[in-house]
Amino acid sequence: MQKLVETFYQAFEKLDAETMIDCYHKEVIFRDPAFGVLRGEKAKNMWRMLCESQKGKKFIIETSNIKANDKKGSAHWEAYYNFSKTGRKVHNIIEATFEFEDGKIITHNDHFNLHKWAKQALGIKGVLIGGTSFFQKKIISQTNQLLINFEKSKYNT
Repeated sequence: MQKLVETFYQAFEKLDAETMIDCYHKEVIFRDPAFGVLRGEKAKNMWRMLCESQKGKKFIIETSNIKANDKKGSAHWEAYYNFSKTGRKVHNIIEATFEFEDGKIITHNDHFNLHKWAKQALGIKGVLIGGTSFFQKKIISQTNQLLINFEKSKYNT
């Protein structure tokens, strides 16, 4: 399963969403502080949206410490990019955990400090409200609306 996780991140470095998605089980559950919980096609479409949004831009992914056995895995990864709404530079540090089923990723949890991300992406506004539950609910609402709009534009859903 370590090779599966390595393939996932190698594809992410190339913004190859379809290869990433091929690593996922059809019933995958993804969680992170910015999107909340996404299941199945929503999780897959989130990667499609993120990869598409970064094509042609300066976007760097660095992965390390990938470990996995037949049931569980983990990885450390860091993303460097400019936040689209503000143009501010972001260096996000993420710890990922995985569970596997049928040779695919069935659960994927990305853990990062949302307040630290908000400070970088939003500046003073992020400093002031980025650590609140109100902010997390708002960011999840916004990212999920972006995902809905992406799905409508691509798949007429």
